[in-house]
Amino acid sequence: MNGAARLLLTRPQAASERLLDACEAVWGRPIPAIISPVMAIQPRAVDLPERPDGLILTSEHGARRAGALGLAGLPAWCVGRRTADVAAAEGLQARVAGQEAEELVERLLTERPSGLLLHLRGEHARGNIAARLNAAGLCAGEAVAYSQEALPPTPEAHAALQDPDPLVVPLFSPRSATLLAAWTPAAPLDVIALSDAVAQAAGPLRPASLVTAAGPNGTAMVQAILDRFTGLQASGLRGAREQIR
Repeated sequence: MNGAARLLLTRPQAASERLLDACEAVWGRPIPAIISPVMAIQPRAVDLPERPDGLILTSEHGARRAGALGLAGLPAWCVGRRTADVAAAEGLQARVAGQEAEELVERLLTERPSGLLLHLRGEHARGNIAARLNAAGLCAGEAVAYSQEALPPTPEAHAALQDPDPLVVPLFSPRSATLLAAWTPAAPLDVIALSDAVAQAAGPLRPASLVTAAGPNGTAMVQAILDRFTGLQASGLRGAREQIR
C-alpha cells in the first residue's frame, strides 16, 4: 500500500505475458504487474458433418482449434492481425477481415464468398455472425470449439483488489469485464477498454477512470495503457512531493 500504480492483466496467461512484454518494450523498463486471468480456455469436441469451404475466426483460440480439427488449407476470414497470424501458422489461408466483428461481417457481405462458411467460436460470443450472414443470403454455420471457464483471482490479485492503490486494468471483452466485477474489487480501477462494448460492460466496476482505446487493436491498447500509467505515476510523484513539504 505505497500508492504506486500497478497493472492488473486478466487475459489468459500467454496473452497477458505478450501484452506486458509489449508495454515494457515501449516503456523501456519493467512495469509492476499482476497476471490473474479471469478465464481459462478449454477446447471442446466439434463434430463436423461436412468440411466447410471457408472459416470465420474471431479469436486466436478459434484459429488454433481450426488447426487441431484438420482444417488446414481453407481460406479464413479473421478478426485482427493476431488471429490471422495464428491462423496462418496453423496452415490456413488467413486474411485480416477487420479489427471487429462488424467489420468482418461487412467484408464478407462485400466479397460474398461461395460455399459453406463456418464460424469457429467460443461458448460465449457476441455478434450473431452466422445468423446475420445467413439472413443476407450467404451460407454460414457455427461451431462452439472452446469454452471460456471463469477463474477466481490469484491470492496476489485478490489482495491488490482490496488495497487502496490504483490498478490499471486493460479489458479486451465484455465478458472479461463481467467476470472481473464478480471479484468484487474495492481498489480504484483505471480501466482501458478495447471498444465501446467493453466500456459499457465495465460500468458495474465503477472505475475511477474509463478510457476506450483509439482503435480495437493491440497497438492502441498499449498506448492507452501507458498513457494512463504515466498519468498515475506523475500524480503519485506530486503527492509524494507534497507530503515531503
